[in-house]
Amino acid sequence: MLDDIIDTSDPDSDLPQIVHALQTAESIRKEFPGEEYDWFHLVGLIHDLGKVLSHPNIYNEPQWCVVGDTFPVGCRFSELAVFPEYFAENADSYNALYTSDHGIYTPHCGFDNVHFSWGHDEYMYQVCKNNGCTLPSQALYVIRYHSFYAWHQEGAYAHLANEVDHQNLKYLKAFQKHDLYSKLPEIPEIDKLLPYYKGLVEKYFPEVLSW
Repeated sequence: MLDDIIDTSDPDSDLPQIVHALQTAESIRKEFPGEEYDWFHLVGLIHDLGKVLSHPNIYNEPQWCVVGDTFPVGCRFSELAVFPEYFAENADSYNALYTSDHGIYTPHCGFDNVHFSWGHDEYMYQVCKNNGCTLPSQALYVIRYHSFYAWHQEGAYAHLANEVDHQNLKYLKAFQKHDLYSKLPEIPEIDKLLPYYKGLVEKYFPEVLSW
């Protein structure tokens, strides 16, 4: 199904998502070879799989509510988020409960205790979690927060981050290098690569998944 999805919000690529997925995975595999990091290779492959929410044969959601950056809600929006001027169109910007730095949260409560805008990151994280996948916690963190650019690129919302977030930040930064800069016009040899990645899927996921 990723063959059919082109992320219209992505300024760097107009190739189908399966191409981006394999380019990201192979870029990670090149820098982090070996079985020790095979979970990282698989994260590269599946990190954007939540975009199937926009596939007409799945949920047929419009892309604007599936793709793009994610950000916390229930507190003041950061000016370091992408296109922050559009937060003026969001009614939460004028709700006194949500306009302080911490809003409805406590300092350093951790992002797992913060409500985020909905998107493909959270959906794929929930698919992994609710199907009992055995990927390590840092893999699930990358899947869940890889579109939270205000945090891992700009350092925003650090007042809500806890020790787990700071420990996993290095994995997000390592991942983003491959996610952003592996978008090349050369299309990988999909048929030759898929057996390796299917093996990783079988290693970390049950045979049947609930979507």
